[in-house]
Amino acid sequence: MTANRTAEDIQRDIEQARVSLAEAVDQLAERTSPKRLVDDTRHKLVAKARTPAGMAVIGGAGALVALLVIRRVRRSSR
Repeated sequence: MTANRTAEDIQRDIEQARVSLAEAVDQLAERTSPKRLVDDTRHKLVAKARTPAGMAVIGGAGALVALLVIRRVRRSSR
């Protein structure tokens, strides 16, 4: 079958490979776009923060920050 290929067959195969490669490169460029990566990460973090466990972590971190601020204010008053 390979021996019977014409120049047109080879040219058509090359063009199909070119189109396929261009589509793959476009998909990779879309997946690795910095803007898309930032948006995806932001959406994932917001979704995790809205879970009960996420709210507990955020609340705990907020309480810790508040305690550290109060402690610093008290120490600077002395």
